[in-house]
Amino acid sequence: MKTEDFDYYLPEELIAQTPLEMRDSSKLLVLDKETGKITHQHFSNIINYLEAGDTLVLNDTKVLPARLIGEKEDTKAVIEVLFLKNIQDNNWECLVKPARRIKKGTIVSFGDGLLKAKCIEEKEEGIRIFTLLYEGILYEILEKLGTMPLPPYIHEKLEDQSRYQTIYAKEVGSAAAPTAGLHFTEELLDKIQNKKINICFITLHVGIGTFRPVNVSHIQDHKMHSEYYHMSKKTARILEETKRKHKKIICVGTTSARTLESIMMKYNQFRECSGFTDIFIYPGYQFKAVDSLITNFHLPKSTLIMLVSALAGKDYILHAYEIAVKQHYRFFSFGDAMLIK
Repeated sequence: MKTEDFDYYLPEELIAQTPLEMRDSSKLLVLDKETGKITHQHFSNIINYLEAGDTLVLNDTKVLPARLIGEKEDTKAVIEVLFLKNIQDNNWECLVKPARRIKKGTIVSFGDGLLKAKCIEEKEEGIRIFTLLYEGILYEILEKLGTMPLPPYIHEKLEDQSRYQTIYAKEVGSAAAPTAGLHFTEELLDKIQNKKINICFITLHVGIGTFRPVNVSHIQDHKMHSEYYHMSKKTARILEETKRKHKKIICVGTTSARTLESIMMKYNQFRECSGFTDIFIYPGYQFKAVDSLITNFHLPKSTLIMLVSALAGKDYILHAYEIAVKQHYRFFSFGDAMLIK
């Protein structure tokens, strides 16, 4: 299967640069994965597609304000560092620009020395491993010095940093937001619960894979980066009960879907567990956990458009994207939503 098979035409003006004032006021394209039928709604109407006893699965990861601008201690050259993943203790995996300037032993200083990072390992694709040197609490320092690591296709400044967090974000550790969840408000979640629909949480910390295009001709040759996930005993119990009662599991975002599928693939059941997953879902994959998916519109030739194509079929997805372009839907992180039911 070729990467080119998942390409589509997208006018640049349809790439959403800022979030809408009201989170749940975005458009919602509803795609029936059995028939290919398309319906146009607003996100606030998502509750009409959920039934009592169904379970909505949310990813409660929280984005680090992890893009920092520093300087090399020796030459004062400006260096951009994106903190991706805590490996152990004070050692972090980071994406660096320009990476060629950072060699083993290089020290980068941030905030007049409030935080320093010493390179201890050089890796490919702009990745470096740093040991961090600081006093106090790291997350408080990042809050003070860092900004949200917005995707490269967003060129406008985000005035309110909280708009790149879901309202239920809790577990700090992501390099990017699980953007399908950005559409939910407290009021909408209350309405969903009042309808006797279960709401449960998993954690998957979104990592470097989000920033990496598929650069191989055949998708089977693409290597996914691993990401940390966790499922609680409470969530596992709710999901097992949902399956037993033959009700639907609706994942909010590809991150939730990948977590559930990873756990089901490994254990053949939902259970309390943590680990790392590099699962790559593309057409031909048989879903074991997910019945429906709430998601945004994804980049051409990305692993995420491959995942939704596995769930709904490539032809149905590409047709839905073509319709979305014609109807001037807003695309990507701050864009509109799709329900695959």
